[in-house]
Amino acid sequence: MYSRLLVPLDGSPTALLALDHAAALARLSGAGVMLLHVIEPMQHSSGFERPKVYIEDVRPRFLAAGQALLDEAASRLRAQGITVETVLQESGVERVSEQIVRQAEAGACDLIILGTHGRRGVGRLLLGSDAEQVARTAPVPVMLVRERRARHEGQVLNAG
Repeated sequence: MYSRLLVPLDGSPTALLALDHAAALARLSGAGVMLLHVIEPMQHSSGFERPKVYIEDVRPRFLAAGQALLDEAASRLRAQGITVETVLQESGVERVSEQIVRQAEAGACDLIILGTHGRRGVGRLLLGSDAEQVARTAPVPVMLVRERRARHEGQVLNAG
């Protein structure tokens, strides 16, 4: 059914959970997996670095960290006999969600498996939702994966 899965990774627990789902689906279907990590350079800069320091010190460090994240995830999948490709990108002016959708198209992926934090309310309004944007704009199906919540979360427990 699926031959090429795209899994965007950001290092969060939900992204790793999405990776686990992708591994299970890839083993069942024989699909290959494309791992994508999009770096947002402005998250790694205080804005006070001299350009030379940024170019020679800061940027190489966040690129190496991003590649290490991809390499570790790829190793986990390869150990299970899954074919893996990795893609590291910098976000530039595009939203991360736009880059994910573009990579799905460019990589001929037929399913995107994406971890979501499940933000609601003000947090969702302020931070936006890349997962929601991907689900709305992707040309292929999108599987959103989130951590399970405890059954009693949000319920009042009776102490008596």
